[in-house]
Amino acid sequence: MRWLYCLLLAALVSAKVRYDGHQVLRLVPRNRDQLQVLRDLEDSPNGLDFWTSARAVNVTVDVRVPPQMRAGFLSAVNTHGLETQVFIDDVQKMVDSQERRAGTPRAEFDWTSYHDLDELNAWLLGLNQSFPVVQPVVGGRTYEGRDIQGVKVSYKAGNPRIFVESGIHAREWIAPATATWILNQLLTSQDEDVRFVAENFDWYIFPSVNPDGYQYSHTTDRMWRKTRTPGTRCFGVDGNRNWDNYWNQGGASSNECSETYAGTGPFSTVEASSLAATIQGLSPSVYLCFHSYSQLLMIPYGHQFQTVSNYDQLMSIGNAAAESLAQRYGTQYEMGPIYEVIYVATGGSMDWAASSAGVQFPFEWELRDTGHYGFLLPADQIVPTAQETLDSVVTILKLAAAALRS
Repeated sequence: MRWLYCLLLAALVSAKVRYDGHQVLRLVPRNRDQLQVLRDLEDSPNGLDFWTSARAVNVTVDVRVPPQMRAGFLSAVNTHGLETQVFIDDVQKMVDSQERRAGTPRAEFDWTSYHDLDELNAWLLGLNQSFPVVQPVVGGRTYEGRDIQGVKVSYKAGNPRIFVESGIHAREWIAPATATWILNQLLTSQDEDVRFVAENFDWYIFPSVNPDGYQYSHTTDRMWRKTRTPGTRCFGVDGNRNWDNYWNQGGASSNECSETYAGTGPFSTVEASSLAATIQGLSPSVYLCFHSYSQLLMIPYGHQFQTVSNYDQLMSIGNAAAESLAQRYGTQYEMGPIYEVIYVATGGSMDWAASSAGVQFPFEWELRDTGHYGFLLPADQIVPTAQETLDSVVTILKLAAAALRS
């Protein structure tokens, strides 16, 4: 009977988390009291999943609500006059639709569907066979012993360096997809502007800096956000709250079951500490990081409205980049400091890169969309998202290159 026990155990381990009947509801706090109600619920979610934080009055908040919690949640918010709008009626149906598009493993890596970690790393490690300018690099390690796999793209010596960080939150699949599409364009595009930025910078691109979580989001739980670091009650640390920059001083949580759990201390995760060591060793001039969702382009800082030394320069470059992004498909992005355009967030990688690693040009994207699909952006939006994002990257880098030469 031992074989039966092993079979049942394997089935339980491999079973995917399902979200049948889970809804994503949108709320808009109209006063400070309503905002505080949502913040209190976010601080102690008890099964609620805040896809966007309660950051300000008159700013939308998206919450995934399990069916067994719907009546209680609606009662709590309605008591305070908060109205709800259903944005996703059944999360599992949307997950199923996305997975059908993902299909089975393919012989070729493409951008018509989302890829798991094994497919992603196989593609990265095979690039050198066709493109000698590509070298595999490892950016760090993970709790489960995986490499944080990346590549270096260098066409000539003496270039300033760009560090591209993507996928720090596991469920944001559009981020690694965008990073790999841009990487492919750096190698294959004949566009004059793309060739300029490809050949006049050395690129260090890491499409998934949370590979444990990313793979887990493919195999087990599509909505998984954090690392897979074990705690005493819950798994995972928010990889973008664990850096040594105003650690856990706002927009983060000491509750290890929270999606914004900051860890036991700054750099308590091997992912953040080892990646930081890599960044310090490279001393990049440019830091680009991709997240989703909300359509925002941001600069430091997240702990408060404290301007970086080249604030005016970054704002000017960022506004020009947002305009470039909008030209192709009309997609509108809001641009500004993290603290101002999204929410208080401390212990983040980009803020650390700006304050501790001396990065002169740090930018962070919250990619498509604004909530209709949220983290479940259909695969047919990968290429359009990546195209417009590259348009904005080109603008940033052309302006940065001119500044670095001056």
